[in-house]
Amino acid sequence: MTATPCDPSLSGVGFAPDALSLNDFLGGRVRLWQPLQGYRAGVDPVLLAAAVPARAGERVLELGCGGGQALLCLGARVPGLMLCGVELQAEYADLARRNGAQNNQPLEVFEADLSVLPMALRQRQFDHVLANPPYYRAGAHSPAEDAGRQIALGGATPLAIWITTAAKRLAPKGYLHMIQRADRLPEMLVACSGCLGSVEILPLAARQGRAAELVLLRARKGGRADFRLHGPLILHQGDRHLADAESYRDEVGAILRQGAALVWPTLK
Repeated sequence: MTATPCDPSLSGVGFAPDALSLNDFLGGRVRLWQPLQGYRAGVDPVLLAAAVPARAGERVLELGCGGGQALLCLGARVPGLMLCGVELQAEYADLARRNGAQNNQPLEVFEADLSVLPMALRQRQFDHVLANPPYYRAGAHSPAEDAGRQIALGGATPLAIWITTAAKRLAPKGYLHMIQRADRLPEMLVACSGCLGSVEILPLAARQGRAAELVLLRARKGGRADFRLHGPLILHQGDRHLADAESYRDEVGAILRQGAALVWPTLK
């Protein structure tokens, strides 16, 4: 990922003119303004976007969209989507709108708490909802100096609210995709019970023989298929880090650098 200093005319609300950098994603197919200090996206939203089997013309909502990283990576892979995001923090909501313009992708962003969505959004349904909620419960991680990063790391909204909100916004047979820490999987499964079905879990492990630290969850509104726990997607080659260079496996590198889809085992 490369970075370019910020053009002051593109600085978001709440960010100083020199507080942003322009970063390349998907091998430069997507270019995103991000704060130099604060929440900066890594590979997680890219993997989340790659996991969504969206088709042109479908409606997509992201809960907690930040600067729009996942939505815009998905839109670059699947042109013709109707993209919408909800973001609590005003400066990041503004940044998401600017990133949509930067990438010539129409992106509608609501500044709102996902647990109290505006009426205009509550009257709509979506074919896909995606979410990358904070990985830690509020207060369960070391404090961050930056307020935006603090919220991104540890949110006060329970995972159950994220999932039930997603279920309400999904159209019948619509899909939720979520990336989260593996140790919070029990919370996710309990929250899906009664509102989403056909649950699948794809663990993400850094290397062969390592425990998965993250999981991707897929669930369907009205789904009736049995629960499925897939074998892990291994991100890196080899069993240990050998050099200061990228070591992604070929299929993962294609996702991160070429915008390829993440093919779930059930879709092969």
